[in-house]
Amino acid sequence: MPNRLSSPARSLPTAPRRTRPRGGAGPILIAAVLWGTTGTASSLAPGGAPAAGIGAAGLVLGGLLLLLTDRAARVLPRECGPRERWLLAAGAVAVAGYPVTFYPAVGRTGVAVATVIALGSAPVFTGLLGRLTRQGRPGGRWAGATALAVLGCALLVLGPELAGGGGAVDPLGVLLAALSGLSYAGYSLIGGRLIAAGHPSGGVMGAMFGGGALIVLPVLLAGDLEWLASARGAGVVLHLAVVTTFLAYWLFGHGLRHTTAQTATTLTLAEPAVAAVLGVAALGERLPALSWCGLAVLAAGLAFLALPARR
Repeated sequence: MPNRLSSPARSLPTAPRRTRPRGGAGPILIAAVLWGTTGTASSLAPGGAPAAGIGAAGLVLGGLLLLLTDRAARVLPRECGPRERWLLAAGAVAVAGYPVTFYPAVGRTGVAVATVIALGSAPVFTGLLGRLTRQGRPGGRWAGATALAVLGCALLVLGPELAGGGGAVDPLGVLLAALSGLSYAGYSLIGGRLIAAGHPSGGVMGAMFGGGALIVLPVLLAGDLEWLASARGAGVVLHLAVVTTFLAYWLFGHGLRHTTAQTATTLTLAEPAVAAVLGVAALGERLPALSWCGLAVLAAGLAFLALPARR
């Protein structure tokens, strides 16, 4: 990771070049594995703990850890030019937007539908936004792998509902879940753009997530905080903050240095696969055959994207 911040006068490249286009797959997949523990960890929170409060607490503490443990993150806004400062601010808003939209979506549509829409739409939004902002045009390999991964994700997560007949879907919940996917795509693209401009990945992630933590802090303080005083509540928040935010996004930022945001958001579709396997292994959940088929399709899509192409 570079120690030197780029000059404020440096212009942002319109088409970032990376010498190792697939070298970031490993860190991003590890980050997705860590994110996959979120659901299992959250299920261990004390009864009555608000879902939005749990997510906000993890982001506030984890975002501040990313900011305070990396000097580059604290000085980056001063070292950047005006345009890059606006990008950092937009990235912080996008970071804050994810929990603010995703957790209400879960409350209205359920975990399965919200997860599929949020994670499934993120690669699509990333591809479209990347093309609109001239951050590279996704190729056929990405499109094919993403289509497979999204289909597999949908079958995996929605399998139990489809097997049981399912129920009505709330339109507002669907919209909120899509907005959370747009938020994820937004801060992934912004982070990738700033990293490609020469800024340290840890500094970029720390600045964006530190800003997002400050934006979300009023949401946390406005809710009931009694659950945080218990050992279980504190343990859950520490896991979400240290493992699924601090460590996972440090790895995600490192991966963005070596791959595109479009590829990164597709690779993170591994998250629901990890969550499903953990649910079976740790919580005694059962998956129908349709979900296992979806897991296989998802794995095939990710492998197609992550493994080097034959020459």
